[in-house]
Amino acid sequence: MGLPDEALGDVPGEWRRTREYLIRHRHGLTAVADRLYPDLPKVGRLLSRPEWLPAEPLELSELALSWRRPPPSHEIDGTEPAAQPLLSGFASYAEALGSLAPPAIFENRSSYRLLHADLTAKEMEFAPGSYFDGMNVGESAAHELAAAVMRGTEPYSLPFRKLVGDPCDLRRRTVVPAISTLTIRYDRVGGRASFILHWRDPAKVAHGGGLYQVMPVGIFQPSADSPANETNDFDLWRCMVREFSEELLGESEDHGNGPGALDYDRWPLYRRLASARQAGLLTVHCLGLGVDPLTFAADLLTVAVFDSGTFDEIFAGLVGTNAEGRVVGGIPFTEDSIGPFVRGAEPIQAAGSAVLDLAWRNRAGLLH
Repeated sequence: MGLPDEALGDVPGEWRRTREYLIRHRHGLTAVADRLYPDLPKVGRLLSRPEWLPAEPLELSELALSWRRPPPSHEIDGTEPAAQPLLSGFASYAEALGSLAPPAIFENRSSYRLLHADLTAKEMEFAPGSYFDGMNVGESAAHELAAAVMRGTEPYSLPFRKLVGDPCDLRRRTVVPAISTLTIRYDRVGGRASFILHWRDPAKVAHGGGLYQVMPVGIFQPSADSPANETNDFDLWRCMVREFSEELLGESEDHGNGPGALDYDRWPLYRRLASARQAGLLTVHCLGLGVDPLTFAADLLTVAVFDSGTFDEIFAGLVGTNAEGRVVGGIPFTEDSIGPFVRGAEPIQAAGSAVLDLAWRNRAGLLH
């Protein structure tokens, strides 16, 4: 438990000011963090590894997922002495955030922890994990960098970030990946394509507030915290469908809170999307995996290309706002539109920039 504000002097106030700076300047801080890792492979501003970047897009069903239980221990969890100045007297960064500046959506859900990934071999290994386990390391490191930049002293003293080491080392900390999907509406007759973006409201979300992002995006996690859902939902496509429902249609996240596991085959949206895939009116590919240099958040980069008529039918109720921010649709999938997001001229999360870049490079195959 944390100490009351009066026992900490102005520590909570300083913590809040740093957190506010981190939210307001997340885009610029990502560029600063990117320069700290000049020797790591990159896709856009995401840090990566050669085996995380397949030579060509993988159909999502080609990826083989394996499960490991019990999970191995991690070396870094955000409670080390180097992290203590970042916690404002609380036991963890998640506890500090929940007490001092809680976003509207803030829940420690069970999640799938990534242990190993080799997309060139089309394999990924996971174990049980939790959302806050990843946040406690990544957001602490981001907070530390924000505080250093606020002080304006270079070279920056970043003892906790130095302790973490290579952000792409999946063994040293809990890594809970998100699935970041670029959704493209493609008019095959006219040859025109467009995409949608999500402006993530910093008052509503704990990660990526104030930035654009592709959509839908969701942490790879079960629909509810139960053994039945953990097994039933261990599927990338099922996770993506839940996010299409929540982010594009504004539907509830409470898919799996019934007495048993979610029956996907009886869910109308799931059936319609599955039928579209089978008919070739929707294709879903994986383009790579990367880690945000600021927060160490890992993203599996995917793209879903919808036939225009199919998209219009399924998402006739496309929302303008949802629980996490504002939806911006109808952006032309052209070099002129994509360029500012890829080059960093527009404030977008590193994962969004990376998947737009990869999708544009692979557009001929994706829009075939």
